Amino acid sequence: MAGIAAHGADGAIAPHGGNRIAIARRLGCRPDQLLEASASLVPFPPPGQLRRRLGRALAGGEGLAALRDYPDRDYTALRGAIAAHHRLDPAAVLPGNGAAELFTWIARDAAATGVSLLPSPGFADYRRALACWDAPWRPLALPLQWPAQFPQPFPFPQLAASDAAAASAAADALWITNPHNPTGQLWSRASLEPLLARFALVVVDEAFLPLLPGGEAQSLVPLLNRHPNLVVVRSLTKLFAIAGLRLGYALAAPERIARWARMRDPWPVNGLAAAAGSALLGDGPALNRWLGRVHGWMAAEGPALARGLAAVEGLRPLPSAANFLLVHSTAANGAASLEPLRHALESRHRILLRDCRSFEGLGEAWLRIALLDRAGNRRLLRALGRETSRGIAPAS
Repeated sequence: MAGIAAHGADGAIAPHGGNRIAIARRLGCRPDQLLEASASLVPFPPPGQLRRRLGRALAGGEGLAALRDYPDRDYTALRGAIAAHHRLDPAAVLPGNGAAELFTWIARDAAATGVSLLPSPGFADYRRALACWDAPWRPLALPLQWPAQFPQPFPFPQLAASDAAAASAAADALWITNPHNPTGQLWSRASLEPLLARFALVVVDEAFLPLLPGGEAQSLVPLLNRHPNLVVVRSLTKLFAIAGLRLGYALAAPERIARWARMRDPWPVNGLAAAAGSALLGDGPALNRWLGRVHGWMAAEGPALARGLAAVEGLRPLPSAANFLLVHSTAANGAASLEPLRHALESRHRILLRDCRSFEGLGEAWLRIALLDRAGNRRLLRALGRETSRGIAPAS
């Protein structure tokens, strides 16, 4: 199946949110004048220990090494901090230039394994990575309604027996996002573990999981030592609001990690990013304080934003455990386009929402909206209320 094309900020479909610089250029404003609700990052400045560590590097002296020297090719300190955080062997850790780089190498293994099964709607970057290796894939259609209680069982075992058998027989690798992007569903570890016996390769993207209060209880990281066919991917982008540093990591069997490390370019993680990751994950008490702040924000602002969106005429937010909500149009029996609304918020209110047309199985009647701080959420809801009172244009 063909991969999805990447498009610019000229009104075409973009496979990612977070295009604030390009959109600001198009609108003729500064990036900081745009309220970013298309990329799902925590709304706080990065932690103090990170700013201090980077400040020392930029100020010179002993800290200058992170800027001046080539990075340690083995990333010993960073891998050690990640491994200690997850109670794993450092040999099971591979830092990457964001999760996107790691998806590319995972996709190479998936291509060698056979056909990949991708839950749909789902994140377009998996398809991009598979296309790099001409790897075949099949969609697994997910139901577009679900209860509000989390965690939930992954729907694969709940499909009709014939459908589940056909999907399993037609695929060798399974890619899962938990919590799922773009729906925000949190799936239980108990429902995911049996899939490790069904597929030759299981890839679990847990980029958003650390943000969820209690989310770690559903992580598959504790299963890594028993399942060499399991790969877990984490990103520090969302949790610490450091998308510009490009830092993520893969956790897998040491043999798989060593193979990827031999194949890729030298120094894929720059020295500042490596120093940042060591600082963020190497200080346990500071990390726990940060997680407490993030979890408190999620618990307070998530339900409030969901209630506010439900009160906006023409919009239906679906239940979400994540720091974003998938929103469907209720106008014209759910067939009305939300693209005019998204463009109006962008042009008249300087607010960016996530275009969902790059998600397999969704279209113009859907938006994904990131959870912001209280002031940002209020600004967003006011703008939505003003624009929806004008009416949502039907899909063409």
